[in-house]
Amino acid sequence: MNGTPRVVFDTNILFSSVGWLGNPHQCVQAARQGKCLSVTCEQILVELTEKLQLKRGLDAQKATEIADEIRAFSKGVAIPGTLKVVPADPDDDAVVECAVAGQAQFLVSGDRHLLGLGNYQGIQIVKAAEFLKLIQVAPKA
Repeated sequence: MNGTPRVVFDTNILFSSVGWLGNPHQCVQAARQGKCLSVTCEQILVELTEKLQLKRGLDAQKATEIADEIRAFSKGVAIPGTLKVVPADPDDDAVVECAVAGQAQFLVSGDRHLLGLGNYQGIQIVKAAEFLKLIQVAPKA
């Protein structure tokens, strides 16, 4: 590894990075700029595309373009979908599994189920503002 932190952004972080300029946007920008390596999987991008259409009213083409743009600067990993660590929200299992498969050091989330884990197999599960501090990017006040 070349010292660049590897990170998985939860779907809610990616969703919040679209259209709002807060800490989730700063996290995604840090990945675009090479300050960290974004790792993702199709399950996260599919969920993001669905949420952008359902909750933001974007058409399928625009939502797909956003997912494709994230895919373009991220390392994609395939996950088997067998990990079960978040009984309260099984959708979150894919996010944790993506972090494990992608050998991420960080999982950035605003999800209480994931944040409640705190750490999984050495992967730190942190909020966006905390991640920005860890990679020396000033969080939004």
